Amino acid sequence: MTFVTFDVDALRERLPAYLARQRWFAGSEPEKVEIAEEERLDDRLLWLLADADGARYQLLLGAVAAEDVPEFLHGQEPSIVGVVNGSLVFDALLDAELARIVADLVVPGHESSHVRPVGAEQSNTSLVFDEQLVLKVFRRIHDGANPDVEVTRALASLGFEHVAAPIGVWERDGRHLAVAQPFLAGASEGWALALTSLRDFYASDCDDPAESGGDFGSEAARLGEVTAGMHLAAAAAFGTQPAEAGEWAASMSALLDRVGVGRPWLADARAMVERVRALGSVGASTRVHGDYHLGQILRSDTGWFVLDFEGEPARPLEERRRPTSPLKDVAGMVRSFDYAVAVALRERGEDDLERCTPLGRRWEKHNRTSFLEAYLSTPGLEALLPPDVSDTMVALHAWELDKAVYEVAYEEAHRPDWMSIPEEAIARITSPPAEGFGRAGAGIPA
Repeated sequence: MTFVTFDVDALRERLPAYLARQRWFAGSEPEKVEIAEEERLDDRLLWLLADADGARYQLLLGAVAAEDVPEFLHGQEPSIVGVVNGSLVFDALLDAELARIVADLVVPGHESSHVRPVGAEQSNTSLVFDEQLVLKVFRRIHDGANPDVEVTRALASLGFEHVAAPIGVWERDGRHLAVAQPFLAGASEGWALALTSLRDFYASDCDDPAESGGDFGSEAARLGEVTAGMHLAAAAAFGTQPAEAGEWAASMSALLDRVGVGRPWLADARAMVERVRALGSVGASTRVHGDYHLGQILRSDTGWFVLDFEGEPARPLEERRRPTSPLKDVAGMVRSFDYAVAVALRERGEDDLERCTPLGRRWEKHNRTSFLEAYLSTPGLEALLPPDVSDTMVALHAWELDKAVYEVAYEEAHRPDWMSIPEEAIARITSPPAEGFGRAGAGIPA
């Protein structure tokens, strides 16, 4: 392939349309893109930091002569910037040769023969090298440490074995640009395992998920233990401070002002916020995962592994790095159980919904209980939670509400036909709590 040139001034004009096509770009096509920093990393590889709509994005661009279109670009039109002064410019991470150059910046001396993308991602771009190393290139760049690198390093340094410890980090001027970690070959995503369990249950003649051949309950319990261990390790690494109910209530009230106006559940949601405000203290705050769900965990032969500590991408970085109650993560996971039920149910035919809908609710309750009982019974965790069991349940329901309202805003913007999932959950969450048992009892309030 013959190299021609990069014309950065001409490229700048093409970048608004290019960014608008990327899954990791937050927003519609920007009116203007400014180049904050640039560096030629190789003859065919250009690194840029681009400012668009008040945010900064990392671009890695490759180029070939316009007449030498490589095979790997076929079907990749959204990732092509275009022909600029005789050069065809594209996302360099599609080119295995250029991807290896980037990997060498993160893990100097790294060699590989095969490179493949992880798959569709919302916020970053990840590549797998020889099924041994995964390289995550951060797209939206902030000043200071990236939470995924910061938290994973801290947990691993304390001996928490359920994260893939970084083996290399690329950073410039104190900003993390990419991280390399061991690839967990053969591991299965929690989301896929949960959906398989639900499909097996729906297809069986069994009414009890615990008796189903695809029972997920034991895995949910192991996940509860791992989650508790993660929070205890985070508290040791980052310290704790009192989790003030009033601070949470103020944040939640602001979210309701943005999302809840005109919704039928708004009054009930505000009433729940006031119940939490009345608690005063809701345990301790520490660093948490921040976007914890079944899609952020992998099950390998050695147990569960937790991924992606960047937090919810729609929230500001300052908020994502701020210490908060571990119950935020717990709520995120149990909300994920609800999503799995809803998604698996949508796969069934209309004539099967009447039978499968109550089965889904049983599956959710079974796995929610398994997860929460294991989590809440972990020694030492009581130091992070409200001292009273009933207060813990009130706070947990409030965090579930917080997550569900966030989901409403997300689904409305990205998947309007999914809005019913969090809205139906809000109706359940804000209804009077069911009777249940405490941490060491036979069940957890639903």
